[in-house]
Amino acid sequence: MSVTIQKPPATACETCPIHHAANLRKLGVTMDNWDFVVALAGNPNTGKSTVFNALTGLRQHTGNWPGKTVGRAEGGFVYADQRYKIVDLPGTYSLLSTSVDEEIARDFILFGQPDVTVVVVDATRLERNLNLVLQVLEITDRAVICLNLMDEARRHKLKIDERRLARDLGVPVVPTAARYGEGLAELLQAVSEVATGQTVCKPHRIKNEPPALKKAVAQLASHIETIYPNLPNARWVALRLLDGDQRIAEALRKGELGDLNQGQPERAEEANLTLTLEAA
Repeated sequence: MSVTIQKPPATACETCPIHHAANLRKLGVTMDNWDFVVALAGNPNTGKSTVFNALTGLRQHTGNWPGKTVGRAEGGFVYADQRYKIVDLPGTYSLLSTSVDEEIARDFILFGQPDVTVVVVDATRLERNLNLVLQVLEITDRAVICLNLMDEARRHKLKIDERRLARDLGVPVVPTAARYGEGLAELLQAVSEVATGQTVCKPHRIKNEPPALKKAVAQLASHIETIYPNLPNARWVALRLLDGDQRIAEALRKGELGDLNQGQPERAEEANLTLTLEAA
């Protein structure tokens, strides 16, 4: 006669989202030190600030009109005995630096090197929101998609296969209705797993580049890495330069990329860098 001994239900419960939600302690603006930094990005009107408030206990109010939030709000929380600093970036539709808000968001995600970037998207306008998602995934390997406003999606009888979306994007996708607290426990768990390395993201990126562009990007990225060896994503910077991004070009010429990256590289002028791009 054999006897099977099972773990007590309480131990099994420790892995469920409800148990993890109890591990959240809101810190407000009290951030003397932290273990991980989380960037919170998203289009305007996706409920991004609602997520921020729910996690920090603050009452950050933002709008999508010029000058309302040209900067970033910061707060903190403790989750599973680890301290998180969360930075609420300005709402933006892209990271192409055509406005101050876009530049602030882009520079923090690229040069601030947060441990996790949470992109809050509107479940009722997913196609429009994916533009920003794909741009963020070009920059960082550590991201979580917060599929917010699921209550509105249900009201409009919209159904989203979040598991397939997660497979296609290569990062965790968590459905939420932040104003009601729905899905926030699962979001915290996903953020924790990415931050601690339990979940390794493999974000979707454009790979079918024309041979000439692929060669140009590789050559330019190599030159950039020579001057800025600690730059987290030289390939993305190279793509922006080839696309004519004047802000990135100016930062490269003046040596500001090093300042943004908190490093001490040679200035571009002093290195007398010459970038020669040859077509394949």
